[in-house]
Amino acid sequence: MKLRFFYILYICAFFGLAQDDLTTQLYDAYENYKEVSLDKRRIKHSQIQPLIQRFAANPKFEVQKVGESIEGRDLHLISIGSGNQNIFLWSQMHGDEPTATLATFDILNFLDAPEFEAEKQEILSNLKLHFIPMLNPDGAEVYQRRNTLGIDINRDALRLQSPEGRVLKRIRDSLDADFGFNLHDQSTYYNAKLTDKPATISYLATAYNYEKDINDVRANAMKVIVYMNNIIQKYAPGQVGRYSDEFEPRAFGDNIAKWGTSLILIESGGYSNDPEKQEIRKLNYVSILSALYTIAKGDYKDIPIDEYEKIPRNDRKLFDLKIENATYELLGNNYILDLGIRRQEIDLEGHHDFYHKSTIIDQGDLSTFYGYETFDAKGYTIVAPKIAEGKFDNPTKFLKSGTAFLKVSLPEKGFSTKSPFHLVHSDFNLPNFRLQPGVNPTFFLEKDGKITHAIINGFLLDLNQPLESQKFGNALIYR
Repeated sequence: MKLRFFYILYICAFFGLAQDDLTTQLYDAYENYKEVSLDKRRIKHSQIQPLIQRFAANPKFEVQKVGESIEGRDLHLISIGSGNQNIFLWSQMHGDEPTATLATFDILNFLDAPEFEAEKQEILSNLKLHFIPMLNPDGAEVYQRRNTLGIDINRDALRLQSPEGRVLKRIRDSLDADFGFNLHDQSTYYNAKLTDKPATISYLATAYNYEKDINDVRANAMKVIVYMNNIIQKYAPGQVGRYSDEFEPRAFGDNIAKWGTSLILIESGGYSNDPEKQEIRKLNYVSILSALYTIAKGDYKDIPIDEYEKIPRNDRKLFDLKIENATYELLGNNYILDLGIRRQEIDLEGHHDFYHKSTIIDQGDLSTFYGYETFDAKGYTIVAPKIAEGKFDNPTKFLKSGTAFLKVSLPEKGFSTKSPFHLVHSDFNLPNFRLQPGVNPTFFLEKDGKITHAIINGFLLDLNQPLESQKFGNALIYR
């Protein structure tokens, strides 16, 4: 037993050193392979067609049209490699989950480049890689989870009513893939359980039955996940979660594992100051390439699966902004409140961009919750917003007076403004101020008789600092 213990330590240390060297090089060289034409999350089917055609014209790759979406958009499979292990990777089966789609084209660019010749030879001589970069193009067109039929493709593995789901099933079966990578985005409000860190990446080796048994197929997925977790810890320490492994009999991931493919679910969550998920995209690129390398070499087989259970589970206890210990006066009495605020993204026409409309999600004792941004308001009193009329020449002065709403001639279009004031029409009446879940968080914080901070549409502004130096999303236009 002692000899085996030390052997495992040696194996893990040896592979850890090799892994660290390769992943560092992959991470550092990333900008050479990043697909620069895809620089935002809200990508469309039309944007990736020139990229797919570029690979179709490249003899290294095999590109096939494998089906169409309900609205008739082509679904493509891009393959490369000559190995006898088939690896199947698909992204964006939910139309509003595109992070790994971006990373897929980064990976394809890497595989086409001349650098890392020995590592790519190891991968491509042992594996054959197959990518569907966008499984739900109709959903992507309007940036929504479901397809045009209105169903969640990831709950269509049994009935197979969606053409997109039928393509996924047919390709999986025709490849009899050894490993599958099911690539998703998850809510940015997930955190690694019992920590204030976002679950930037979450992994899951999906269960294939209600008992959550572990056979060789599932164990192999667990081992590769442990490998990827160790990689991500270097770049986002403590920011990895483990997705719930409750068996879902309708889900593709669970059934693909049941059908004999080692299924690895990757969920891209949140990362501070990364609204377009460009850093998370980079982490997908690094971890997936490194996973392919260890699968090709077979190193993962010696990783003990009990390390998988040590990855903290996902929790959902994050806010965009958490305000702690604020004094709130109500009906003549003072109370101490925490406020949890989330900034909902509202898509603009065409679904290329968005604005924020924020909401108080919870209030009271939120000591077991966390924020991407947290402000301790101990000693501060919440002050109701005021309304004023006319133009302003000094925004900070207006804000320090407690003004958050301006009566102006409204622009013809739009529901948001980059100014730190809500814009309203001339006969708008400000409703009575009361904090409660569901309302827009717009108010001020006062200390020692002076207003020091403004919360406008859920964005915190320090009025003692230049406004232009602070990150502010938008206020709202009330029509």
